[in-house]
Amino acid sequence: MTCTLILTRHAKSAWDTSVPSDHARPLNKRGRRSAPVIADWLRGNGYLPDQVISSSSRRTRETYELMELGVPAAFTERLYHANSDILFKVLSQAEHRRVMLIAHNPGIAAFAHSIVANPPDHARFDDYPTGATLVAEFDIGSWKDLSWSSGKAIDFAVPRELLGE
Repeated sequence: MTCTLILTRHAKSAWDTSVPSDHARPLNKRGRRSAPVIADWLRGNGYLPDQVISSSSRRTRETYELMELGVPAAFTERLYHANSDILFKVLSQAEHRRVMLIAHNPGIAAFAHSIVANPPDHARFDDYPTGATLVAEFDIGSWKDLSWSSGKAIDFAVPRELLGE
């Protein structure tokens, strides 16, 4: 049996100084365009999740909403600027076998590097830009059996490339 992780960094956000906090920053125009493109890529490749766990920030919520995945999401403060260890703990408690995590850098990039045995051959994997999405499979029956460096990178996409920019 396998479990599949879809690890998505939120789409491009605005740096509008009028919002009250970093947590409240919305997506910008490019981000609003990118999120549905990542969702289309997921659908087109059969990578849709059964469960979505997301940071509670406005930009991660908007990313999820614009993806229109048809799967309910759990929004948690734990994933707001979470480090690798927290992402690992949250994933290890997931209930479904195909899980999407939506979170932030630098934690998501560090987690992506630490959770797969070999990184995908992609120039943007190291910096994990906004909207970047890794699909990885794990030869486990349950997320409770998750271990570091055990995933196999299946695919990786960046919205700018999907948009032809």
